[in-house]
Amino acid sequence: MKTLITGATGFLGGALTRRLHGMGWDVTALGRNPTKLDELEDEGIRPLQLDIKQKDELIAAFKEQEIIFHCAAFPSPWGSFEKFYQANVIGTRNVVQACLENNVKRLVYVSTPSLYFDYGSRTNVKENDSLPEPISNYAHTKLLAEEEIDKGFANGLAVISIRPRALFGEGDTVIFPRLIPRLKSGRLPILGDGENIIDLTYIQNVVDALLLCAESPASTLGKKYNISNGEPVKIWKLVERICDELGYSHPNRKISYKAAHAAASALEFFYSLIPFGPEPPLTRLSVSMMANSTTLDISAAKSELSYQPKVSVEEGVTRFLKWWKE
Repeated sequence: MKTLITGATGFLGGALTRRLHGMGWDVTALGRNPTKLDELEDEGIRPLQLDIKQKDELIAAFKEQEIIFHCAAFPSPWGSFEKFYQANVIGTRNVVQACLENNVKRLVYVSTPSLYFDYGSRTNVKENDSLPEPISNYAHTKLLAEEEIDKGFANGLAVISIRPRALFGEGDTVIFPRLIPRLKSGRLPILGDGENIIDLTYIQNVVDALLLCAESPASTLGKKYNISNGEPVKIWKLVERICDELGYSHPNRKISYKAAHAAASALEFFYSLIPFGPEPPLTRLSVSMMANSTTLDISAAKSELSYQPKVSVEEGVTRFLKWWKE
């Protein structure tokens, strides 16, 4: 199978690229990070340094490709709307156009469940549940990107989307690697009551879901599917486990969600006044993620895609910590 993966130098794109290459697929890895592309090339994978905002070059790159996996995005918790819009909306629009012009057999798109959440708890969310006003530039532009996907489907593009929740595992650069330095410093308080539950998704389970999407029946096209490990965990119990494994003290000071949210709001306002907009040390989004319960209903993916998480959160965390310590 001939495939091209956008965002192949990212966490999920890289894992998918290596899996497909190992399965014998003819893989083109598209990304912007030259160092990561060199690493993939050393493994025998065809690299392509290209920004998906370059529509004409993207159309040429998609020629003769059978399946496109669109993993590229700007997922930062902080940044200007325009930067998110160019990467997530214009980039996705260009991917859709390139697929249509090249008669690509199928597009598999990676969206986000960030669309579902506001600044409160929300559990067992289904794909067709009502959506709140987006709480971040990332969520807003990924919602607009889904509209580009829907337009492509209406124009005859065979496309299927997933919304994977909180990816972690070996190679992670976002969730645990942002959390661990704060645990090491001993300055991270427990936000909220410490009893909230969240969904996580081990990276290779998401790769499994993408492979299922590549070969799913026609009845799944045009749809979006929640993906997680399907086993909500108490986030602060997990934090304690990470501390034990790495030899750090457990967080023991508590800050109420209301107080933390107010502090994050003040920090966001202050940092928004600074030129070039550095990320605040605390944001309302990060407070919400650590203090509220957020889980997904994955029954549709199980019944319609035959998705079954193969690696548990327990095993996934063990693998991540082994990788991290090495």
